Amino acid sequence: MGVGGLLLTALVALLGYLFLRLRRNAQYWQNLGIACEEPHLLMGSLTGVRSKRSFMEIWTHYYNKFRGTGPFAGFYWFQRPAAFILEPFLAKHILVKDFNKFTDRGFFHNEEDDPLTGQLFLLDGHKWKSMRNKLSSTFTSGKMKYMFPTVVKVGYEFVEVFGDMVRKQSEIEVKELLARYTTDVIGTCAFGIECSSLKDPEAEFRLMGRRVFTDVRHGVLGLTFLSSFPKLARRLHMKNTPQHIEDFFLRIVRETVTFREQNNIKRNDFMDQLIELKNNRMLKSETGESMNLTLEEVAAQAFVFFAAGFETSSTAMGFALYELAQNANIQQRARDEINEVLEKHNDELNYECMKELTYLDQIISETLRLYTVLPVLNRECLEDYVVPGYPKYVIKAGMPVLIPAGAMHRDEKLYPDPDTFNPDNFDPDRVKERDSVEWLPFGDGPRNCIGMRFGQMQARIGLALLLKNFRFSVCERTPIPMTYNLESFLVASEKGIYLRVEQI
Repeated sequence: MGVGGLLLTALVALLGYLFLRLRRNAQYWQNLGIACEEPHLLMGSLTGVRSKRSFMEIWTHYYNKFRGTGPFAGFYWFQRPAAFILEPFLAKHILVKDFNKFTDRGFFHNEEDDPLTGQLFLLDGHKWKSMRNKLSSTFTSGKMKYMFPTVVKVGYEFVEVFGDMVRKQSEIEVKELLARYTTDVIGTCAFGIECSSLKDPEAEFRLMGRRVFTDVRHGVLGLTFLSSFPKLARRLHMKNTPQHIEDFFLRIVRETVTFREQNNIKRNDFMDQLIELKNNRMLKSETGESMNLTLEEVAAQAFVFFAAGFETSSTAMGFALYELAQNANIQQRARDEINEVLEKHNDELNYECMKELTYLDQIISETLRLYTVLPVLNRECLEDYVVPGYPKYVIKAGMPVLIPAGAMHRDEKLYPDPDTFNPDNFDPDRVKERDSVEWLPFGDGPRNCIGMRFGQMQARIGLALLLKNFRFSVCERTPIPMTYNLESFLVASEKGIYLRVEQI
């Protein structure tokens, strides 16, 4: 047999092996007798995602179909058998009680070739733990207090721009305006840059903010490969971040760091904390090695703070206004609280005010229950795990784990009348009676969202200033019922959120 024949035989054998492996993987849960749907050979249980179904629709459908069948259902994360969690007690074990067995998220990251993937959200193992420890002091209440005046300043500019628009037209698309507000907040706090997207919707930072969530480096096949074989993709030096996104954020961070260091500028913001971690000579590992952040690591953390911070907060605020526009009594109760608190503080929105806006907090929490922006929590099992009390149910080492937080938040067993907007679900007395794992917009346990306090702070400030100055109601273009973006991994409205707005 010639060389050509040998190569052809080897190729056929390889393709045959891959096909048999895919077939075997696709029968994993069926062979164990654990409830699941028949998977698509390529997409697994994600058939139709981003074209016919949103991610949220998939999680909700699967949860409603299989809840009550066991502690988890079988799922196929593209080519990988995965555990789809159905019971809060198991979510509690994974996120809190047995966290050491589920510390990783299992997403693709490749810091060497794709530096922006070296971010806290994507890192695993020792790298994640080390980075989390370094950043843990960045979002303390003391640091929030330092950044508070910066956020308030952007908030007042937001109200001014909002008012100018209301004077020209009564129906406002609030989703984009809110994104411009949070872009300016995060851009200022993370990069120390006056983004000016409130005044200029085509400002560079706003354009790049949009592209972070729309531009992709790979098509469906590439995404499937990265998700199914993240370790192999890393060994092949693959990248996931589009090159123009990487170039922009690396350049902005490099310029910001150089300017601050050369001019000895201190702003008490997130970038200051990252520069300190870059230059602190006292950061040593147990073996005496330097643990300082590299410039690329600084850029990766600033990037995730920007991308996660502006999109999630603006989306939550948009859904909050959407619900308040349909519930005038709840909106007025919130406005009365805001006016009462501000009156006590001489009409000054200060850090102490935030603690007193309890009903506004309830509104934000209820919005995040109904519209859980990150609707699923991903983990990867590090060692074979037998579910307590269910010896048949074993999560194998290396297996993806999916906790459908958004679907659980609409379970009538956890929340009576779950599809109705009711801030009283988060009355302090009810919260005390509820297990923390029954409300998961920020996750739970040691790997919860490190920026939770900041996100809540900018949402409180933005909503407080808007409700004090404007009244919201529905109009003909208000999307009722809400329709969702099919392409986004996050929960987002399909189009804009149009509301009727009048100045008070």
